[in-house]
Amino acid sequence: MRLLDKFRRAIPNRVEPLFSRVRFGQFVSVGIIGAVTDSTVLTVTTLQFGFPEIWAKAAGIEIAIIVMFFINEFWTFSDKGDAKIFCFIKRLGKSHLVRSGGITVQLVMYWILIQWVNLSVVISNTDIWFLVASLFSIGFAMFINYTFESIFTWQVHSSEPLNSK
Repeated sequence: MRLLDKFRRAIPNRVEPLFSRVRFGQFVSVGIIGAVTDSTVLTVTTLQFGFPEIWAKAAGIEIAIIVMFFINEFWTFSDKGDAKIFCFIKRLGKSHLVRSGGITVQLVMYWILIQWVNLSVVISNTDIWFLVASLFSIGFAMFINYTFESIFTWQVHSSEPLNSK
């Protein structure tokens, strides 16, 4: 028996659906769109409008979350939710609540990287370390978000769409 098979036999049914390569690929694809959205908002608000980096990062995260929720809702997890507006709004709220852990991790990691790590990445006489730090924090938080969104927001372990999601 392969090691992966032994591992899968040892974990609960609630975790098994997380190993779907297709769904994880979709989530990562959506995450890339979110990362581009977050990075664009961060870059424009910081370099063009002079916002403090941490506030620009928070704005980028929020806009990216909304964009990613809509894509996940209608593509990645399209088979997992009731179409009723109340259920949709409930999932949007739950997604924000669930992602709060990933948001916290992302913001703390970003703050540590821009405040404590003394690096410069200069392109065209502009230090873009804030953007590189953002991408590191996004990548790290993605795994947290994938796990908790899959289990709590879209309940991938459930074999049938739940009306009350």
